[in-house]
Amino acid sequence: MPDLHSLLRPQNIFLILGVISLCVGVISTCTGVTWARYGRVIYRVKEPRQFWEDVATCYLIGVCFIGYFLYKVYGLSN
Repeated sequence: MPDLHSLLRPQNIFLILGVISLCVGVISTCTGVTWARYGRVIYRVKEPRQFWEDVATCYLIGVCFIGYFLYKVYGLSN
C-alpha cells in the first residue's frame, strides 16, 4: 500500500480528481439528481437542461484532469 505522500504527488492528484469527477457524473446520470452551485439540488425531470449542463461539466472536468495527468506522465518527448 503506497503512503499518502506518494499518492498526492502533483501528477497523481490530477488522476484522483479526474476519477472522482467522472464518478460524480456517472452517479448523477444514473440517479437523475445532481448537486449544483451553492448546494442546490437539480432533478432531471424538473430542470433537464440545467441537469445535463451540470452532468456534462462533471464529465468534461474529469476528462480534462485525466488528460492532463496522462500528458504529465507520458508527455510529448522531444
